[in-house]
Amino acid sequence: MFLRLLSDIQWRAAHPKWRRMTGSQRSTSTTAEPHSLSLPAQAQVVICGGGIVGTSVAYHLSKMGFKDIVLLEQGRLAAGTTRFCAGIVSTARPVSIELKMAHYSNKLYQQLEQETGVQTGYMKTGSISLAQTQDRLISLKRIASSLNVMGIPCEIISPKKVSQLHPLINIHDLVGAMYVPEDALVSSANVSLALATAASWNGVQIHERTSVSHVTIQKGRVTGVETDRGRIQCEYFVNCAGQWAYELGHSGEEPVHIPVHACEHFYLLTHPLQEPLSSSLPTIVDPDGRIYIRNWQGGILSGGFEKNPKPLFTEGRNQLEIQNLQEDWDHFGPLLSALLRRMPGLEALQIMQLVNCPESFTPDMRCIMGESPTARGYFVLAGMNSAGISYGGGAGKYLAEWIVNGYPSENVWPLDLKRFGTLQSSRTFLRHRVMEVMPLMYDLKVPRWDFQTGRQLRTSPLYDRLDAQGARWMEKHGFERVKYFVPPGSDLLDLDHSKTFYKPDWFDIVGAEVKCCKEAVCVIDMSSFTKFEISSTGDQALEYLQYLFSNDLDVPVGHVVHTGMLNEKGGYENDCSIARLSKRSFFMISPTDQQVHCWAWLKNHLPDDSNLVLEDVTWKYTALNLIGPRAVDVLSELSYAPMTAEHFPSLFCKEMSVGYANGIRVMSITHTGEPGFVLYIPIEYALHVYNEVMNMGQKYGIRNAGYYALRSLRIEKFFAFWGQDLDAFTTPMECGRGEFQVKLDKGMEFLGQEVLLEQKQNGVYKRFTMFILEDHDTDMDLWPWWGEPIFRNGRYVGKTTSSAYSYTLERHVCLGFVHHFDEQTGEELVVTTDFINQGEYEIDIAGQRFQAKAKLYPFSSLFAQRRRKDDVELSGYQRE
Repeated sequence: MFLRLLSDIQWRAAHPKWRRMTGSQRSTSTTAEPHSLSLPAQAQVVICGGGIVGTSVAYHLSKMGFKDIVLLEQGRLAAGTTRFCAGIVSTARPVSIELKMAHYSNKLYQQLEQETGVQTGYMKTGSISLAQTQDRLISLKRIASSLNVMGIPCEIISPKKVSQLHPLINIHDLVGAMYVPEDALVSSANVSLALATAASWNGVQIHERTSVSHVTIQKGRVTGVETDRGRIQCEYFVNCAGQWAYELGHSGEEPVHIPVHACEHFYLLTHPLQEPLSSSLPTIVDPDGRIYIRNWQGGILSGGFEKNPKPLFTEGRNQLEIQNLQEDWDHFGPLLSALLRRMPGLEALQIMQLVNCPESFTPDMRCIMGESPTARGYFVLAGMNSAGISYGGGAGKYLAEWIVNGYPSENVWPLDLKRFGTLQSSRTFLRHRVMEVMPLMYDLKVPRWDFQTGRQLRTSPLYDRLDAQGARWMEKHGFERVKYFVPPGSDLLDLDHSKTFYKPDWFDIVGAEVKCCKEAVCVIDMSSFTKFEISSTGDQALEYLQYLFSNDLDVPVGHVVHTGMLNEKGGYENDCSIARLSKRSFFMISPTDQQVHCWAWLKNHLPDDSNLVLEDVTWKYTALNLIGPRAVDVLSELSYAPMTAEHFPSLFCKEMSVGYANGIRVMSITHTGEPGFVLYIPIEYALHVYNEVMNMGQKYGIRNAGYYALRSLRIEKFFAFWGQDLDAFTTPMECGRGEFQVKLDKGMEFLGQEVLLEQKQNGVYKRFTMFILEDHDTDMDLWPWWGEPIFRNGRYVGKTTSSAYSYTLERHVCLGFVHHFDEQTGEELVVTTDFINQGEYEIDIAGQRFQAKAKLYPFSSLFAQRRRKDDVELSGYQRE
C-alpha cells in the first residue's frame, strides 16, 4: 500500500511557489489591495466572481471594446474552486459546443503567457482515454470522429501504443484507447490571474474582498448591484459565482433560478517518484476505472468521480474562500484501488495530501450560460461540472459575445439557462440529481439513456393509466413522456436495461407501433408540448404575432399555420403551430423544452403599455395525438360529426364534443406527416376522453404508441424538429421551408425578413438534406444516432442532426446540413441543388463510413405501401 506522509500539510503550504508567484503578480495584475480604491458609482457591466470563469468574461468583454467593467470577488482572485482545479485542458467532449469551447480555451491558454507575462504553466502533454470494453471504445471512436473533422489531431490507438506513450500504465485489461496529442496542463489559478492581468490592462476594475448582497431589478431589467461596500448602478450583471451562483440568484426580491449544486471532489497528490515523472507524459483518463491521472511536479495527481458522491452546502452555507475540506480515505478507497490497478508500480510512492474540494454540478451535466428569462441584463456563467479550466476560455468568449452583440457566434442552446425552469431549482431535486450526475461524468452513456432521479415531477393526467399498460418513460423538461409500450409477455427487465450502440431491443416494439400508425390508428400522449394563448382587445395580438413570425397569421378563424419565430439573423428561435381561435385570440403549440425560452422571447418583444395578454396554458390541456387512416373514423363516431377532409380540412382547428366532454380543441395535424388529429383536452376531461377513444378505437385496431414511433415517422417524412435540426443559426431557406413557412409578401415586416430576402436572391451556405444509408446492415452494424460527420466525395461537409430507422424504407434515415467549402481557400460557398444531387456521400459512424443517398425531398411515393429494400430503386422516387 501507499506510505502516507505529510497528510496534514495544507494545500497552500505545499505550493509556496504558487503563493510567491501570485503575491508578486497581484500588484501588477489587479487593482491595489482591498478597499484602497472605492467602488465606482456606476458601470456598464458588473461581474461577480474572480475565478477562471469570471476573469475570462472580463478578459473577453475588454477585448471586444467594453471598458466600463467592474469585477467583484468576495475573497481573493482564483481563491475558490479555481485554486483546486486539476488543471487538465481536455478537448475530448461528446457535445459539439463543449468541444468547441475546450478547443478555443486550449488555444487561448497557449498564448496567454506571452500576452501577459504571467506564467500559466501551460504544457502540451496530450491525453489518453482508455477503454476497457468494446462499448467504451465505440464511444471514444465517435468522439474521435468529431475531433478529426474539426482539425483537432486525434487517433484511436492500441494498448501497446498506450504503453509506449506512458510506460507506467497497466494495459492488460484494455481493448484500445483514444490519443489527443494537443491536450494540455495548466496552473488554473495562474491562468485566471493572467486573464485578470490582461483585463486590468484593458481598463477592467477588479475589487477583491467585496461581496455582492443582491442585484436590483426594476421593470424586468437589471439596474444595479448592492455590495457590502456600496451600490453600483449597471446595465449588465454577470453571475460567475460558481457554487454560490444559486444563492446569489435567489438573494434579490425577483429570484433568478440557477440550478447548480456542489459535491465533494477528491484527488491525490504525491511526492515525486524516485525517478521523477517527465512533465511531458500524457494525462490518463480511465473512465471505466472512474479516475484521471496526470503528472504533478515529478509525482502524480489523481482523482475521479466515484459512484457514491457526497453533496454539500445544500443548506447554502457560505465561505469567502474555499479551504481544503476534510479528508475521507474510506470514501476515496475505490478510486485509490483503481489507481493502483492502473499504475501498480506506485505502491511505494509517498503521499503528500488527499485534497477534498467542492465542485458544482448541473442537472444535465452541461454548464449554464445566458441571460435570465425574467431579468433583462442578468447573465449567468456557472456550473462547470468539474471542467471549468477546459471550458473557461471558450465559455467566457461566448458569453461576452452574447452581451456585446446580443447573441453568441455559435449555437449554445444546449448550455442556455433557459433550458431549465423553476422546477429544477428545488434544493431536494438538485441534491438528489447531482448525486446521479457526478458518477455519470465517467459512466458509459449510450444513445437514449435517461436520468433516474427527479422523475415523475411533471406528469400527464393519464400517467397511471398508461403506466399500467406497459409505458416506458423518458423525461423532457421535467415532463414524463412515453418512449414505447411493452407488450404483455415481453421481458421487461431486459428492455429496461437495454443499452447499446447497435440495434436496440425495442426495435420490433416500435416497428409495430409505426405499422399501426400507418395502417390503423394510434394514440400518443403529447401533453408535454408547450402551449400559449395570445389575445388582445383590439388588433394588437395579430400585429404582434405578424412581426414575430415568418408566416402569415392573418388567416380565417379556425385555421392552423406552421411558422417559425425568427431572430434578426433569420434563425429559428422557435418552430411552432398557431391556431387562430377568434379574430383577436391565438393558440400556440411549441416543443416541450421551449416553455421558458419561448415565453421569455415573447415577453421581451411585447410592446410597452400593451394590452396584449400572454398566458401559459401548458398545464390546462392534455394533448392526445390520434395518428393513422382510421383516426377519422374514431373521431367521427365519438363526436357525431363528419371528420373527412371535405368537412375538416388539413390544418384546421375547431372546438368539439368528444364523448361526454365539451370544449375539446381538435386540430387536423399530427407532427408526423401521417393523417390524423391532435385533441387538446381540458385536464379534467382527459381520462374520460382517453377511455372513450380507446374503447371506440378497438374495432379499428387502436393501440398506444410513444415518441420513438413519432420520431421514426417524422424523420422518414423529412420533418425537421427544433432543438435537434433547427436552431437560432438555421433559417427557413436553409431547410427548405421558404415556401410554406415564410410569407415575404404578407404586407408587413417581420423579424429576420431582410436575411431571408437576401438568401432567396443569393442562395444559402448550408442545406438541410436527407440521407438514406445504402450499405448499412441494421442487424450487425453500429447505428447512427446524431452528430455523425457527413462526407461528400471524400470531403467533410457537415454533421447529421437526427437519425432514425425507417420501417417503411427498411433503412436508416439521417437528417443533416451540407456545407460547400472551396477546396483551395476553404471559403464557404453557396450550396445549390446540383451540388447536393451530384455528390457521392458517406456517413461516418464511429470511424466507419457508410454510403448514403442524398435527397432534398422525402420519398413520399413509398409511404402508400411497405416494400422490401431489395425492391427499392432510390433513383425512381418522386418529389413530394
